[in-house]
Amino acid sequence: MSAPLYQSSLNSLPLVNRGKVRDIYQVDDRHLLIVTTDRLSAFDVVLPDPIPGKGAILTGISNFWFARFARVIPNHLTGRDPATLVATAAERAELAGRAIVVRKLRPLPIEAIVRGYLIGSGWSDYRKTGAVCGIALPAGLEQAARLPQPIFTPSTKAEAGAHDQNIGFAEAVTLLGADLAARVRDVAIRIYTEAAAYARDKGIIIADTKFEFGLDDDGTLYLIDEVLTPDSSRFWPADSYRTGISPPSYDKQFVRDYLETLDWNKTAPGPHLPPEIIARTAAKYAEALHRLTD
Repeated sequence: MSAPLYQSSLNSLPLVNRGKVRDIYQVDDRHLLIVTTDRLSAFDVVLPDPIPGKGAILTGISNFWFARFARVIPNHLTGRDPATLVATAAERAELAGRAIVVRKLRPLPIEAIVRGYLIGSGWSDYRKTGAVCGIALPAGLEQAARLPQPIFTPSTKAEAGAHDQNIGFAEAVTLLGADLAARVRDVAIRIYTEAAAYARDKGIIIADTKFEFGLDDDGTLYLIDEVLTPDSSRFWPADSYRTGISPPSYDKQFVRDYLETLDWNKTAPGPHLPPEIIARTAAKYAEALHRLTD
């Protein structure tokens, strides 16, 4: 495995933005180069230690799902080789396995979250109100219970360092318009449902996930960003799943659980991770890739 990449440093293309995990460069007026680094964020704070191999794993998983659901919705991938856009061998090495060239689209101002199980903020909401984001659920459900059917619970996109806010479908309609909000909801639930059934056969429960969508100049809806990865979803091993607890996971919940044991106020700077936590996290991501794509 190559050395972990905490931050890319391309001189061949202008940098547009550094997100929590992805560095974005301008190719031309219609295309971007996205480099998925090995950075890891938790509680909206980028941690100081990279997870070796993480960026390539996230890219591989996303590309797998993009191809699988191309029959359902177009995506932002162009198929262009990122290596042809940079000038040096060192830059090409930075991109290997972790970079994509994408269409430049107009991102929608919401994250399209689909929940199939009662966990995380949904579990907290349910205990207080008997509902999740205003969607009423049956009484007496346990933590991590499977929901009667997947639910769409969108959120706003917060500025860097802030937390996303859950919103109801009516607020999504206000932001997107009724037709577009319904299209996003329906395709998000369809992709989640089909992916969850596939993953279950591979020994993984996808408890919930978030999608991002964008529009082109003609109003065509595209699936963008990352898809059904351990960063954007909760992945649980099916063979150890049970209700009443927060199940073990293949995703970064493992790191969150470790961070919860520390005396840390969940603001930057984040704490360093011990080598054993880094190694176990890398192994969890790698296992998720192999289970889904082998």
